[in-house]
Amino acid sequence: MKQKYWIGFSSIEQLDSNFVHALYNYFGDIELAFNAGLEEIKNIEGLSVKKAENFLRKRDGVNIDKVYQGVKDRGINVLTLEDSKYPYLLKQISDPPVCLYYKGDLFSCNLERTIAVVGSRRASLSGKESVRKIISDLRNTDICVVSGLASGIDTEAHKSAIDNNLKTIGVIASGFDYTYPSDNKYLYKKLEEGCGAVVSEYYPTFEPLKFRFPQRNRVITGLSYGTIVGEAALRSGALISANLTLEQGRELMCIPGLINNINTEGIYKLIKDGAGIVTRGEDILNILGWEIICNEQNQQKKNLPPSQKIIFDIISVEPKGFDELQTLTGLSSEELLTALSMMEINGSIKQTEGDRYTKA
Repeated sequence: MKQKYWIGFSSIEQLDSNFVHALYNYFGDIELAFNAGLEEIKNIEGLSVKKAENFLRKRDGVNIDKVYQGVKDRGINVLTLEDSKYPYLLKQISDPPVCLYYKGDLFSCNLERTIAVVGSRRASLSGKESVRKIISDLRNTDICVVSGLASGIDTEAHKSAIDNNLKTIGVIASGFDYTYPSDNKYLYKKLEEGCGAVVSEYYPTFEPLKFRFPQRNRVITGLSYGTIVGEAALRSGALISANLTLEQGRELMCIPGLINNINTEGIYKLIKDGAGIVTRGEDILNILGWEIICNEQNQQKKNLPPSQKIIFDIISVEPKGFDELQTLTGLSSEELLTALSMMEINGSIKQTEGDRYTKA
């Protein structure tokens, strides 16, 4: 059972994944790597003797069977670098996690259609609405939204994905013994129970310490073909993710926002440096070269009579009241009332507060 040795390495706090890669590549066998002595490790070119001595001290305190059983007892699934199901895209980054712990149905997510959505934890209402709008454009497709289950833009990305029948993966900066932030406990539950998966590179007992959040970002971007930055100040974790995206050779995209918002300063810097601009779901598809075979909203629109298509297009921009729709469509009161009634019946639109109409 080689898996327990991977987990053994993973259970040692602050052990660099690159250190494990170096040992594994040198010995060609994870069990031999885990049980190696100092003299053997000293032969590995470029490996710090201090790091090796630190590893050996900590390794001697690891009960390999106990740490393995600890994962199993918690009902956590695990993939190692040797597993054929380990996400191919993540394996291509320079320092992929040696273990990927997960809860939920990771393989119900289409790992060939993954986009990361990152941004400020103190996101503005406008920033959140922009994320919701763009993700809603991808409704009922096989695209999977990857984010970090943090407050702000991350939370909005996961919620919007679920609301629009998209799978979503949350990558956390701790082990599964912790739920951070606690307000997102319900989102963890949603992902674990069928809406996607929660993923971590950390052994279950590892706390959500500050240094783990930027470390975790490389997994978010590493799982994704492209990263969309919702809002980002000039010094922020989202900009770290943006830089990681470029280092990993993936597509970087930004949602433009209000120029007087401090959280858009980083956005406009990235755009000036060449990041793609995203204002609708179609922009993502164009940048990544993806085609969507079936989109419920487009199909729904195709089935509408001409007058109803006009109404559908108008309220796709923003909700409208009866009088506004009459002015914009040129329809009589009777024609408009009939059209709206039919569209409500077939489920293509719904009424919101203030007697306004929006897409269902």
